[in-house]
Amino acid sequence: MIKKLLPFLGEYKRETILTPLMVVGEVVLELMIPFLMARIVDYGILGDGGMPYTIRVGSLMIVMALVALIFGALSGKYAAISGMGFARNIRSGLFEKIQTYSFANIDKFTTASLVTRLTTDITNTQNAFMMVIRMAVRAPIMLVGATIMAVSINPQLSLIFLISIPVLSVTLYLIGKHAHPRFLDMLEKYDTLNEKVQDFIVNIRVVKAFVREDHEEEKFVADAKKVRDAQLSAEKLVVLNMPIMQLTIYSSIVAIIWFGGNMVIQGTFNIGELSSFIMYIMQVLISLMMISMIFIMLIISRASFSRIVEGLEEKPVLDDDDSDQTLDLNDGSIIFNQVDFSYNQDSNNLVLKDINLTIKSGETVGIIGGTGSSKTTLVQLIPRLYDVLNGEIIVGGHNVKDYQLKTLRDQVAMVLQNNVLFTGTIKDNLKWGNENASDQEVIEAAKAAQAHDFIVSLPNGYDTVLGQGGVNVSGGQKQRLTIARALLKKPKVVILDDSTSAVDTATDAAIRKAFNENLQGVTTLIIAQRVTSVSDADKIIVIDDGTINGFDTHDNLLKTNAIYREIYQSQSKGVNDHE
Repeated sequence: MIKKLLPFLGEYKRETILTPLMVVGEVVLELMIPFLMARIVDYGILGDGGMPYTIRVGSLMIVMALVALIFGALSGKYAAISGMGFARNIRSGLFEKIQTYSFANIDKFTTASLVTRLTTDITNTQNAFMMVIRMAVRAPIMLVGATIMAVSINPQLSLIFLISIPVLSVTLYLIGKHAHPRFLDMLEKYDTLNEKVQDFIVNIRVVKAFVREDHEEEKFVADAKKVRDAQLSAEKLVVLNMPIMQLTIYSSIVAIIWFGGNMVIQGTFNIGELSSFIMYIMQVLISLMMISMIFIMLIISRASFSRIVEGLEEKPVLDDDDSDQTLDLNDGSIIFNQVDFSYNQDSNNLVLKDINLTIKSGETVGIIGGTGSSKTTLVQLIPRLYDVLNGEIIVGGHNVKDYQLKTLRDQVAMVLQNNVLFTGTIKDNLKWGNENASDQEVIEAAKAAQAHDFIVSLPNGYDTVLGQGGVNVSGGQKQRLTIARALLKKPKVVILDDSTSAVDTATDAAIRKAFNENLQGVTTLIIAQRVTSVSDADKIIVIDDGTINGFDTHDNLLKTNAIYREIYQSQSKGVNDHE
C-alpha cells in the first residue's frame, strides 16, 4: 500500500537515500565494538597485550563509538527531513485531489473523514515512514550481522536464540492478522467523533440558545466511548507483543548466561568471548524488538495508508477531460432540455423530473416553491456542481459539459444558502470573487449588495478582520457580503439561493433595484421564500416536488397557477393581518 505513496517523496529522495546509508554505517561500527571489547578482555587484560594494547584498542572503540554517534545523528536528521517532507507532499497532494472532488464525492466521504485523513492518517503515515527508513534498515542488518558474529564465536550457544526467532515470528503474524481490521474500525469511529465535534463547534450558538449543552455533552461522551472501546479492542492485541517479546528475550539471556558460564568454568569459553557473545545476543534480541515495533506500527498505519490511498484514487464524479479548452461562455442564456437528476444516480429515485426551461440572456427569473421542492438542486446543475442523469443543460449556447469547469464557474456566480465567509479581512473575503479587483471595484460591488454602509461603520472598515465563518457579523450582513463577493466576478449568470432571507424587505428591495441598474445583460436567478422578492422578475419558476409547475410572469401566475396563488395569498394575508 505504501508503494502507492512513494511518488510523493519528490524532492526528498536524497534524504531518503542518505538515511539508510547513515544507518548502515552506524550499525557496522556498533557491530565491531563488542568484538574489540572481547579482544581487550582476553588479550589486553587477561592476555599478553597489557596496558598498551588495551589503550590502543580502547581508543579505537571510542573513535568508532563517536563516528557511530555522528552517523546516528545524521540518520535522525535526514529521516526527519524526508519524513516531514513526505508527509507535507502527501497532505498537499490529497488536499489538491479534494479540490477536484464534486459535491457527490464530498458527500461520499463526509467532511470529518477528509479532515481525519489530512491530519491523523497522514501523521501515522509519516511516523511509519520515518520508522521504516531507519529502524527497518537498522534492525535487519543488526540482526543478521550480530547473528553472524555470535555464531562465529560459539555456534552451540547460538542455537538458544535461534529457537526464539520462529516463536516471535508466529506471534507477530497472528497479532497483525487480527489487529488491522480493528484499527480500521477505530479510525472510522474517529471520523464520527470529529464530525460530531465539528457540528457542535459550528453550531455552538444554537446549542447555547436552546440550552442543550448537557445533551451535546452526552452525545460527545457516547462517541468518545466508542472510540475508546474500538481503540482498546485493537490495542489489547498489540500490547501482547511486548510481554511475549520480553519473556522470550529474558529467557534466552538467562539460558545463555547459564550455559555460557558453565563453559567458562570448564575452560572451553573465554570470559571476553562470553561478554561479547552476550552483547551480540542483546543486539540480536533488541533488533527483534525493533522489528516487532515496526511491525506493530505498520499494522496501525496500514489502515491510514489505505484511507489516504482511497482518497487519492477517488475518481471525481465530475471532470472536464473531454471539454473544449478554447470555449468561452459568451452570454447568460440557459436551457434545460428534458433534465432528470438523482443524487444517487438512480432513475427510480429522481429529485428533478423532466425539466424543460428556456431562459434568455439578461433575464431576471425568480424561483419559488415549497421546502424540499428541489429549488436549490435545480440551480446547482447550472455551474455543474452536479451532473444531470438524463437530458442536457445548455448555457451560452453550449452544453455545460463542453466547458472547462473553471471557465463555466468563473461566469456563473452562485451565492449559496449557507453564507460562508473565511477568516481574514472583509476586503480579502470580497476578493474571492476577483483577486485582482481594485478597491473601487470592491466598493461598487459592496454598494450594489447594500453592504457598503455597514462596512464603513466598522472600526477598520474594509480591513475589519472576520472571525471563522464570519462570526462577528450578523446573518443579514453575511448575506450581503457573499452577494458582493459574487458580483465582483462580473459573471454572465448570477444565482442567489435564498440569499436575502436574513435582510429586511427594504434592504431586499434595494438590492433588487441595484441589480436592475448594475446587472444589465446579466442573467439573474433568484430563489426566494417571499413572493415580493421575485414579483418584479421577468418570469417566475414554480417548482413542486421536483417538477416545473409553472413558468410565467407574476400577473399570469396569479391567474393560472394554483400553487403560486396560494403562496401569494398566504403571505399577503399575513401582512394584512399584521396591519
